[in-house]
Amino acid sequence: MDGTEDFAARLAVGLAGYGDRPFIEFGGRWYSGTEISAIHRNIEQLLRDNGVGRGEPVGVVVRNRVPHAAAILGFVAATRPVVMIYSYQSPTAIAADIERLGLPAVVADDQDWSEPAVAAARSAGSAAISLSPNGIQCLSGRTRQQPTDPTLTEPGVHILTSGTTGAPKRIPIRTAVLQHTVNSITHALPPDPDAPPDVVFWPFGSIGVCQLLAAPFVGKQMVLLERFSVADWVRAVRTHRIRRSGVQPAIVRMLLDAPEVTAEDLSSLEYIVGGSGPLEPETRAEFERRFGIPVLWAYGATEFAGSVCSWTPDLYRQYGASKADSSGLPLPGVQVRIVDAASGAELPTGTMGLLEGRVEVMGPQWIRTTDLASVDADGFVTIHGRADGAINRGGFKILPESVRRVLLTHPAVRDAAVVGVPDRRLGQVPFAAVEVRSGATSPEERELLSLIREALPSHHVPVAVAVVDALPRNSAMKVRPDDVAALYR
Repeated sequence: MDGTEDFAARLAVGLAGYGDRPFIEFGGRWYSGTEISAIHRNIEQLLRDNGVGRGEPVGVVVRNRVPHAAAILGFVAATRPVVMIYSYQSPTAIAADIERLGLPAVVADDQDWSEPAVAAARSAGSAAISLSPNGIQCLSGRTRQQPTDPTLTEPGVHILTSGTTGAPKRIPIRTAVLQHTVNSITHALPPDPDAPPDVVFWPFGSIGVCQLLAAPFVGKQMVLLERFSVADWVRAVRTHRIRRSGVQPAIVRMLLDAPEVTAEDLSSLEYIVGGSGPLEPETRAEFERRFGIPVLWAYGATEFAGSVCSWTPDLYRQYGASKADSSGLPLPGVQVRIVDAASGAELPTGTMGLLEGRVEVMGPQWIRTTDLASVDADGFVTIHGRADGAINRGGFKILPESVRRVLLTHPAVRDAAVVGVPDRRLGQVPFAAVEVRSGATSPEERELLSLIREALPSHHVPVAVAVVDALPRNSAMKVRPDDVAALYR
């Protein structure tokens, strides 16, 4: 049995193990394993009725809803390629994706089957399968046996990048590689069906789908949130006495910015884990002081099918205080190195350069990132920012993260973003936007500029700072740099 069959078989066994027991809670209702399996069987029957073979790829206009979860789990367990289509875009853009992909079938929520989307499926000859509270139906049958893009036929999940720096791109994660992803989330914990549920709210279209896949491997129940809200997340933690949960940086800040959330509300949490973006040590420390919960921050990327390095509770107890900037140690089966951007030569310990990673299950190749990082003598990895986000101000290089870190020291600032904007004379200049803490008085722009001027060389000082109630974010709660730049324009 190869890695693909082994992972799929283990997932199928895990799913079958729920039986009539509750598996997924959504909107206050528990769905049993039997109900989840029945949804997937109904989808598969419609696919067969439309001549879609067992191993052919299917597109999913993905939402964090129960039928979508059932489809993804069932497809991966059956080694059917799953091609994610971003749901948080316009009907025209969804339709363009459907037509461009030309897949044998597309599964989508009823609300996403707009007239343009149905027309696109018909034009592409793709079967259009609709998911709704009233059931599953075929809106348009498969009319072509067109060849599928061979890059989309690999069993696994073709997930989307977050789209913070442009249109989301699809990255294939082979079924055999998904085991690494699941291990990076579960820390290879043994199955424990008596453990409390996990909260799942990361968008399934991106790496968050691996949160969904992880649950059956450890026999866990899950509380599925379609969108994040502080009230819903806290209610789930408090009601189910959840012990561990994954979060994004924005969620840490939102919890800190909610005075109604108490340490007692979150007292069941042994720790929270996170990634998908940097979390500055000051914010982590503030969260730990207020709630008494360790924050274990990881580093990963879609290209690595999950985390590259992370903290464990034991590591954090030993090194957390002395290595607060770090993202932990490389995971088992992962190697990292720091290289010079120009020559590609490996750099000495403690030197900052571009991070490269090699994940054993993905193959022998080193994958270069655009992230600036360093590795200390103990092997701990620290991320310093993105090299491709550096602002070139008339020949002076500025790392946006260095300016952002200064802005975050202001007591009224909850979050900040710094981007480069065009300048006729200098090429680029930095521009910043800050999100104000709930209940705080908005700081004056000149006050924020003075703060930066006192802490950093003059070329780091932005041309302007916009003060906003909320920074523009995508569905994965990551800040959109283009939309921040638009605040200046």
